[in-house]
Amino acid sequence: MHLKKHRKVMFTLTILYTVFILYFLFFAFGRAGKADQISEYTFMFLPDGFFRLPDLSDLLHPTVMDLVGFGNVAAFIPFGILIPLLYRMSFVRFMTLFILSILVLETIQAFTLLGSFDINDVIQNSTGAAIGFGAYKLGFRTKNDLRNIAVTVLSGIVLMIGVWGVFGVLDQVFTKEMGPFVAIHEWEDGTGVPITGTELAPLKIGGEEVQPQYNVYRSEGKNKETLTYKLGNKKELYLYFNYGIPDHLESQGSIKVTVDGQEMLSASAEAGRHEQGMGSILIEQGNELTITIEGDEALWDVGYREMLYSWE
Repeated sequence: MHLKKHRKVMFTLTILYTVFILYFLFFAFGRAGKADQISEYTFMFLPDGFFRLPDLSDLLHPTVMDLVGFGNVAAFIPFGILIPLLYRMSFVRFMTLFILSILVLETIQAFTLLGSFDINDVIQNSTGAAIGFGAYKLGFRTKNDLRNIAVTVLSGIVLMIGVWGVFGVLDQVFTKEMGPFVAIHEWEDGTGVPITGTELAPLKIGGEEVQPQYNVYRSEGKNKETLTYKLGNKKELYLYFNYGIPDHLESQGSIKVTVDGQEMLSASAEAGRHEQGMGSILIEQGNELTITIEGDEALWDVGYREMLYSWE
């Protein structure tokens, strides 16, 4: 049975599948019931992790987002096969019409409050359609229907894996990850010098002995100690530190962290209160970091981890 002789069957199948997809786009997952609870239109124009390559743990324990991303691609592969079978057209024309259609549907989703406009969905849906078109071109080359279907399915699987891998690698390349911990006294162009020799003396805070690993900073008899560091070209880094008043001291103390004069954190301890604190601050950008230590407050294991691309 040659597929060309059954255009009506394919047309009916395409219509039914289109209705099925439209149902999921607009009404599945309780979208209609949630529309009354949404008061704002949602438009997301920047792609973010749209086709991440999963590792073994992801495959064994897939998350909802993994399944949604995979489904957004796989569900639109049939359109890349059915539409060219019904209407012969070039790849460029097919993809142009398909992308325009998806943009319209995403916009309708946003304005009807039955979903959001998400550029990730546009990329994923269009990728699925492109895979389907490639599978159609590779599969339907003979008059043997069974062979054509088998080759198309196999080609679709191979193309899916290939595109998944390429997109996953690109996603990893253009996704920042947290770099190694760097002690702050190793930071160039800084005034902070830790009050340590070759060994870091332990601190006793709240009845517990604390062993610093990298550095210790204190005012050492002065009312105030100020550490300054030039951020330079560093952007999007996390500053980590521990603080507290040693048990053998009864005075109060405080620490303050500012970036370009803007206060990022302030912590103080009353006299006689000995508790260990931990802090972390995200510094997205700035020129100068300042850490001010007052009273008997001790600051130790101060360092940062910078968000970096894989090539940095």
